[in-house]
Amino acid sequence: MSGVLNGFKVIEIASLGPIPMCGTMFADMGADVIRVKRLKKDNLGINLEPKFNLLNRSRPSVLIDLKTPDGVKTLLKLVKKADALIEGFRPGVMERLGLGPDVCLKHNPRLVYGRITGWGQEGPLATIAGHDINYLAITGLLNAIGTETHPVIPLNIVGDFGGGALYLATGVLAALLETQKSGQGQVVDAAMVDGALSLMTAIYGMKDAGYWIDERGKNLVDGSAHFYNVYETSDSKFISIGSIETKFYLELLKKLELDPDELPNQMDRESWPEMRKRFADIFRTKTRDEWCRIMEKTNICFAPVLDLAEAPEYPGNKERNAFIFANDSLQPAPAPRFSRTASSIKDAKTTYDLDIKDSLSGWGFDKDEVNKLKKDGIIS
Repeated sequence: MSGVLNGFKVIEIASLGPIPMCGTMFADMGADVIRVKRLKKDNLGINLEPKFNLLNRSRPSVLIDLKTPDGVKTLLKLVKKADALIEGFRPGVMERLGLGPDVCLKHNPRLVYGRITGWGQEGPLATIAGHDINYLAITGLLNAIGTETHPVIPLNIVGDFGGGALYLATGVLAALLETQKSGQGQVVDAAMVDGALSLMTAIYGMKDAGYWIDERGKNLVDGSAHFYNVYETSDSKFISIGSIETKFYLELLKKLELDPDELPNQMDRESWPEMRKRFADIFRTKTRDEWCRIMEKTNICFAPVLDLAEAPEYPGNKERNAFIFANDSLQPAPAPRFSRTASSIKDAKTTYDLDIKDSLSGWGFDKDEVNKLKKDGIIS
C-alpha cells in the first residue's frame, strides 16, 4: 500500500453516486477502504463487470446482513478499527439499523462519520427522494446554465460529484486533521444541495454587485459572450474559445484576421449576439484540425472539443498520463497528484478477487471468526 492516506482505515457503506466516488478517491490515495454492501438484493445501479465499474476500484467489497444483530455487531467491530465511515442513505436509515453516528461514536470516539444526502439531514425535504438535477434546480444553478430559452442539464457531475463527493471528501479529510489535534471524532453532514450552492458563491457575489444578469445567455461565461463560447467547424466538430483577458482576445482577433479598431468594444454586451454570429461564420470555414494548427499552443485559451474516444489520444492528455490502463480498462488517472506519496489504482487481484478472510484480516477478524460469520450467512 502507498499513498498520502496510507495507514487510514475507511468504511464505505455502499450506495450510489457520490459515496463510491469518495471511496474511490480515498482508496486511490492509499487508504484501506472496505466497501460494505448491505443486502444481496441491493440494486446499486447499472450491473457492470467489476473491471468496468470504475467507481468500485482499488478496494474490496464485503456483504454484511445489517438487518441481523450479528451483522450489526460485525460492522461495529469494523467501526472500532476505522478512522472514518461514509454513508449516503436518507436521514434515519442508519439509525434504524442501529448504526447511527451516536452508536458508532460510542464504539469509537475518534471516528469521523461522513454523511451525504441530497437535501440535508433535516428540513422539509430531508426525507424526500431526489437526484442531482433536483438539487441544482433549487440553488439557482440549473437555471443559470443553458440557452436563452431552456436550462441545460450538466450531466450529473455538478451535484453528485462536484457538490457531493468532493465536498464529502473535503469534510472528512478536514475532520480527520482536526481529530489528530483533539482526539475526538465528529459527524460531517455533506448535502449535495449545500455543495452545489457553495459552488455558486462567486456567481451570487457578482449578482449582488450588479455584474451578473439573472437570465441565461446574458453573462460572461454562460455562452453569451462571443469570446467565451463553443463554435462548430466545417467538419461538424467543435472548438472552444475562452479569450476573456484583453491580451488573449487581441491574439484571437489576430488569428481570425479581424481588426480590433473596426469592432465594438469587447465588453459591449449589446454587440455580443452579432459578434457570436460573425465568429461562427468564420469558424465554419475550416475544419477542427485546421483551427488546432492555427490556435493550439497560443495564449488564445483555445482547445478542441473532444469526445470520449478522442480524449485519451489527445497529446496533452497522453503526455501527462491523464488516462491509465488498469485492470483491463482505460480510465482516468487518480487526482490530484502528489509529489512524494503518489496515488495509484490497485490491481484487480487486490480488490475484486480477495477472499473475504483476506479482506477482513486487517480489521481485527481472525480466520475462525470469518468462517463462522460466513457459515451463519452474516457475511459473504
